[in-house]
Amino acid sequence: MKLITNPLEPKRKQQIGEIVRFGIVGGVATLIQYGVYLLMLYAVSPTLSNTIGYAVSFLFNFVASTRYTFKVKTNARHGAGFALSHLINYGLQIVMLHLFMALGFSEKLAPVPMFCVCVPINFLLVRFFLKR
Repeated sequence: MKLITNPLEPKRKQQIGEIVRFGIVGGVATLIQYGVYLLMLYAVSPTLSNTIGYAVSFLFNFVASTRYTFKVKTNARHGAGFALSHLINYGLQIVMLHLFMALGFSEKLAPVPMFCVCVPINFLLVRFFLKR
């Protein structure tokens, strides 16, 4: 007796795997960014602290996302797409950072809700640019 399998099942497992791997890589990248941000707050403004943290995190994130999360070869097109998605995400982060500070969050805590908004959007952007 032959079992009937769903032809979409392998694709669904692949998508779930990407989400799990993105969570791991994104979690580490977010911790890197937040750690650098907190350190830099002692010397510079929140905007510059976030920019420096984002840049450091970006380098780790590119390598880990292409090799581990989405398992694609790094090339100029992927690099450009990844950079564009992160440029969009960076702009969103700056807006969200200032919004949450304006809403009363401290400079040290404002990135927490910012990450909650920006990380899922970043997943969709990166996936779009790396997988198309």
